[in-house]
Amino acid sequence: MTPKEFLDLYREAFSEKVPIPIAFGYGGTPACENNNVPRCIIGTIRKVADGMPLTLHRENVRCGGGKLYTMFAPMPESVPSFVSETERYKASGEMVVEYVRDLGISLAEKPYLNFMPLTLLKTWDGIEGILFFATPDMLSGLAAWAFYDNNSNDAVVTRFASGCAGIVTFAIKENREKGRSCFIAGFDPSARPLIPQNELTFTIPMSRFMEMTGTMRESALFRNAFSVVRKRIAGEITGR
Repeated sequence: MTPKEFLDLYREAFSEKVPIPIAFGYGGTPACENNNVPRCIIGTIRKVADGMPLTLHRENVRCGGGKLYTMFAPMPESVPSFVSETERYKASGEMVVEYVRDLGISLAEKPYLNFMPLTLLKTWDGIEGILFFATPDMLSGLAAWAFYDNNSNDAVVTRFASGCAGIVTFAIKENREKGRSCFIAGFDPSARPLIPQNELTFTIPMSRFMEMTGTMRESALFRNAFSVVRKRIAGEITGR
């Protein structure tokens, strides 16, 4: 299934009113030139869902945690104390160190991390994950699709993460391990103001996505129950 074929099927399932899915992966050439990426990259990633490509690299990712979770640099010494003492997201710096160690992050071997809206993507070459910015109604469909052929308890998971870790780190690690988990994220209070109020993120590693494209038409997305949800997504019905 080509990116265009998937996008057509996705819009058939969820309506034309949903944000554009985003493909991301590392490469040797940039997808575009970006000179003014804000310190927190989450809002800029969200703009890709409106059709604007994004290229991140070591120089334009200025947040220390962002550099870590996009795999452009090791964890800065300041991160454990900042996360535990300033943000209060973990009870101690030691817990932060343990958490990052267990992620098993390896530095990127290629200089660019490209995010492309599927409207501009020609092939899946070099793609490591597919990202959706999704409302609760959209998450209902995405999760139902992920559960369709996977009985594992980790078919869809949520873990502690910064906004960028929840999008990039988990999916890339899962893809490289040929895993089948999908990830709901976007709960990071620091990133929430940069994401629309009614959205979270849902990321599918490419290793799982290629399986799921084969089950999409047979799943609940094209059955009666979700058709009612789709109408609400499309604005054809309102209310509860």
